[in-house]
Amino acid sequence: MAGTSGGRPSVYPTLLYADAKAAIKQLTEAFGFTALVVYEGEDGSVGHAELAQGNGVVMLGSKGTGSAFDKAMKGAGTMGVYVVVEDVEAHHRRAVEQGVEILMPPTDQDYGSRDYMARDREGNVWSFGTYTPDMDPR
Repeated sequence: MAGTSGGRPSVYPTLLYADAKAAIKQLTEAFGFTALVVYEGEDGSVGHAELAQGNGVVMLGSKGTGSAFDKAMKGAGTMGVYVVVEDVEAHHRRAVEQGVEILMPPTDQDYGSRDYMARDREGNVWSFGTYTPDMDPR
């Protein structure tokens, strides 16, 4: 399949958070991600973490570590990430129960998807829905 490497995704959104530990807690508890790895620095900051949802992974870490990526992202805006989920209603319910800010409730889209949109505690916009891009360029 185009766009994959050995069956793994070839695109990994990467985010930095002022409080990466709180972000990991919200992403796992409210959005159902699974923490695959979390590497902490001696100061307790998150140097690198990988969280999975379905066959996708987001990578994240703490702002202010001084790494090359941290320096490159200084002053960057928030990020939007789209995640495919099977049951939009159940996923949305879980997020609401965790007190997540919902920007758009589950909504049927003209292109056939059912999506909802939420903002995490540091302003990144997350969309969850049923749309899966066709990876075949034909």
